[in-house]
Amino acid sequence: MVTARSPRFTESTQGRLRRLNLVTSLPPVVFAAAVLLYIDVRTWWHIVVLAPGAVAAVVAFERWTANDLARVAVPCLVVGAAVWPLGVLVTGSPNAYWGFCAVGSLALREVRRHRGPAVAGLFSYVAVVGAARLLVQRDDVAHVLVTYVLVPTALTVVVTVFTIVGERFYDLIRELEQTREREAELAVVRERVRFASDLHDIQGHTLHVVKLKIALAQRLLLRDTARAEEELRETYALVSDTITQTKELAYAQRRLNLTAEIENAKNLFEAAGIRVRVTREAEVDAHVSELLGQVLRETTTNILRHAQATQVRITLAGSGITIVNDGVTADTPPELRGLSALRQRLADDGGQLIVEQHEGRFRTAATFPPARGAVQPPALKEDGR
Repeated sequence: MVTARSPRFTESTQGRLRRLNLVTSLPPVVFAAAVLLYIDVRTWWHIVVLAPGAVAAVVAFERWTANDLARVAVPCLVVGAAVWPLGVLVTGSPNAYWGFCAVGSLALREVRRHRGPAVAGLFSYVAVVGAARLLVQRDDVAHVLVTYVLVPTALTVVVTVFTIVGERFYDLIRELEQTREREAELAVVRERVRFASDLHDIQGHTLHVVKLKIALAQRLLLRDTARAEEELRETYALVSDTITQTKELAYAQRRLNLTAEIENAKNLFEAAGIRVRVTREAEVDAHVSELLGQVLRETTTNILRHAQATQVRITLAGSGITIVNDGVTADTPPELRGLSALRQRLADDGGQLIVEQHEGRFRTAATFPPARGAVQPPALKEDGR
């Protein structure tokens, strides 16, 4: 029996995508900052004025990829906003807007309300500050409007649009991941409902029969003692059998159909958004099939509960079954009590259960000696999804 867990996003797809974005996009961003500084700087003190804006843009981008922009958004935005007018009025740098543009477009995500006015304010600030160049350069108005107003504002609009689209992409990834988590939770809940249904089947009918037999024995107690004694013996035997069946259910010792368990595991994984590949190399005898089915069921539950798997491979061979998944979330394997109990059962029956973690993959293998192996010649059947 399994318990539900709250959604986790450690090592999530969104996080991996952000790190990939950092590795692939940060070098071009740094290169662009260096190129723009090289174009605008005409003397050494220009670097002192313009470099903080470029640094603010790079820092904001790095924190954005780490999903931690809120902590540095305001300081970086203030720096970028200060560099742009200095570049316009002091150094004559038409590219000084770049820091404010980059930080502002990324920081829009942190604006929960009134995002429209914030976007308009971003564009207006770039345009108005750029137009302030006319205060110091009035001889070529057209050049000023194009170089300091039109181009910076247009590029700010383009950068903002691409940033918003990129953030929407991350939102979709997060929603898909949450859906996958919910599907995994539903799979666990379905397993609990199946357990409850089996328990009801075992005990519900028995308790009803016991109630009727005890009522009958009470009526016969004074009239037909022998018949009453027989009813009580049958009731005792029925209760004993029910206790045995309940223990078998609690410890997953009821007879399992391995083929049905493989199909059920495949359906559960697919419902959770996990790619699954099943390879059947041979069939096994009935007793081994039951134990292997228990191992597969327990492993399936563990993957849904504890792993962040994207792929699972199930291999059924003449000597046993192997389940491999790529959902390793820690350096050491988690404590899996269900598999620990099954390990002793397999050992008592001459088998072996191996649970190991290696190179980002978690492997569970249940094997038996060749004498308990395949009952048919190996015939490779593969079902990959």
